[in-house]
Amino acid sequence: MTPSLPATAVRRRARTVEPVPYDFRRPLTLSREHARHLSMALQRFARLWGTQLTARLRALVQVTFDDVTLVTYDEHVGSLPTPTALFVCTVEQPRGTAVLQLPVATTLVWVDYLFGGTGLGDDREGRELTEIETTVVGDLLAHALGDLAYTFAAIMPLELSVRSVQYNPQFVQAVAATDAVLSARFTLRVGEERVDTATLMLPAEPVLAALRAEQRPEGDEPSRERVVRDRADLERATLEAPVEVAVRCTPRTVHPRDVVDLTVGDVLPLSHPASRPLEVVVDGVVLAHAAAGTHGSRIACQVVSVEENHA
Repeated sequence: MTPSLPATAVRRRARTVEPVPYDFRRPLTLSREHARHLSMALQRFARLWGTQLTARLRALVQVTFDDVTLVTYDEHVGSLPTPTALFVCTVEQPRGTAVLQLPVATTLVWVDYLFGGTGLGDDREGRELTEIETTVVGDLLAHALGDLAYTFAAIMPLELSVRSVQYNPQFVQAVAATDAVLSARFTLRVGEERVDTATLMLPAEPVLAALRAEQRPEGDEPSRERVVRDRADLERATLEAPVEVAVRCTPRTVHPRDVVDLTVGDVLPLSHPASRPLEVVVDGVVLAHAAAGTHGSRIACQVVSVEENHA
């Protein structure tokens, strides 16, 4: 009868996260620590953005941060719908380009609310923003980008301003196709029924460089004296670690029948010549050779040679 697993073990197994396949053609990944810092900043940004939109539109708006990934710019563009509103932003410090993507229909709902409407918007396919609508939405986004700078202040200065708006992702060459970018995804809920997705693309290198700098210990690179001292401490700790030492004859290969039929009194010939020193072994590695002998009332061995590769 097979013993049953405890209920807690079954529940724990049920909660196990499924493994994610690793694509060796795209070895881009965020470290756990970097992903945690970015997620915290983007979650704060989502809350502030939702609060700001609710106050400006006088309608309930919820913005939820979904995830952030490290991908190439070409992969980010390939994941965007067409057509869509792409607000190309200038990154002041350090100089670069970011892209905030929003469905055109979502921005038109915002415009409708701002002008006292009921939020019906305009879902006509291929509809683009007029000059007035672009100005109105740009003003809303300027406040949102100010919130983004506030939430990223603990990581790095991040000043963004809207430069232009485009509608086909394939025509927006913000960075080189193979450059790494941070792709953040948000869920926008306006009112009780409308749910849309927005994305924010940031150049990865300056942000990751700021995160790496934040993790370094204070001060300059370790001094030479500190390196020497740390190396000496490591060597001393290594030399004081206990290890098991064995003295053995040269191993011999035998058949299973030679072992199974062994009885008391049987003689098992070894392949080790009587004149050859025994092997001194640590963790399966031969370090020296020794001759068998005694030391008082105990068996001992005297080292007669040392392996040069391990001296």
